[in-house]
Amino acid sequence: MTPELKGFLLLAVLKMLVVFTVVLVGVAMLTLMERKVSAWMQNRRGPNRVGWAGLLQPAADGVKNIVKEETFPAEANTVLFILAPAMMFIPALCLAAVIPWAAPLPVNFDWNLPLIGYVSHHGPMSMAVADLPIGFLFVLAVSSLSVYGIAIAGWSSNSKYSLLGGLRSSAQMISYEVAMGMSLVPVLLLTGNSTFTEVIRAQQQGIWFSASLTLSFFVFLVAGLAETNRLPFDLPEAESELIAGYHTEYSAMKFSLFMIGEYANMITVSAMLATLFFGGWDLPGRWDEGGTGLATLLTGVAMFLKTFFFLFFFMWIRWSLPRFRYDQLMALGWKFLIPLALTYILVVCVAVWGIENVAGITSPKVRGLILFGLNVVACYVVFFILDRGRLLSGSYRRQAPAGVRG
Repeated sequence: MTPELKGFLLLAVLKMLVVFTVVLVGVAMLTLMERKVSAWMQNRRGPNRVGWAGLLQPAADGVKNIVKEETFPAEANTVLFILAPAMMFIPALCLAAVIPWAAPLPVNFDWNLPLIGYVSHHGPMSMAVADLPIGFLFVLAVSSLSVYGIAIAGWSSNSKYSLLGGLRSSAQMISYEVAMGMSLVPVLLLTGNSTFTEVIRAQQQGIWFSASLTLSFFVFLVAGLAETNRLPFDLPEAESELIAGYHTEYSAMKFSLFMIGEYANMITVSAMLATLFFGGWDLPGRWDEGGTGLATLLTGVAMFLKTFFFLFFFMWIRWSLPRFRYDQLMALGWKFLIPLALTYILVVCVAVWGIENVAGITSPKVRGLILFGLNVVACYVVFFILDRGRLLSGSYRRQAPAGVRG
């Protein structure tokens, strides 16, 4: 094994430890943030007893779940019942490894370490644990695997409430995964590459895709809310109907793994929204060329703030909107988001072809500004002219024929 390869593997292990530790600690703190945000919105105090201002509440919850009694339904499939929480938790945790959290860090060292030997690394180091060439396609593929954990949890519990929750989650995630995938086709059209690094570079050269691909951003945001099973899309849990849905029979740490997986998915979706549509770690200027430690730190702070905003937005939505009916949930995915994404792909294809081949414009910034103007018109048509009650079956009260009293 060459010293360069040893250096690459050593840095990969260090990045893995840092990212996974930060995500796990962040998930714990997000549970506190959720409770604090809901308390703020409802004008109450929230957790404030354990530690200063309640900061040790996540630790207390973790200890409680560790020492809590484990329960196993008598007629459950024990092996699958135990395996299901891990099948949801592991993919959600691994997805954080492919997100670039900051600009590349210049690293130059030649070390002779005990047990390892001579290691060397010279050049910029990506701030993603694994900078995969398939980028966000990998995230879409792996994130869809968590539905197996939910479906197996519902089936293996041998409970009708759990089974209904698992079936609901399967139908919901399949429906909105299609819309989420199609919403990223315009991103591929503008970048020609699926790696996160190239997506960020394309937004540096032009404008953020939230402005030039606004409807794609909207579809991805709504589908992301549905993928994380958050209100108003938490039909798989639906306390008023299914007790707790697919995890009704779970307790202690097995139950906690479902919650950890949900919050880890929130972090992933928030980071993808920031990366794909808000420039990722991008700040004004070329921070990825001739980078320094200060540039990596500043871009890391920018990425954190963007991700944190969307995490707060998810919580804001949860404590503001009521739950959809299930027919509305399916209608929104199949009758609105998917046709909208398909139509938008055609519009962007024609627009890009006309800009580049007819008008002869090659500047990414000018192209982005033209697409921004097009999106202003498209958003006005979608959100102000089209009546959502006519698009979503069952979401509006049908008018009785003239002369007939209801």
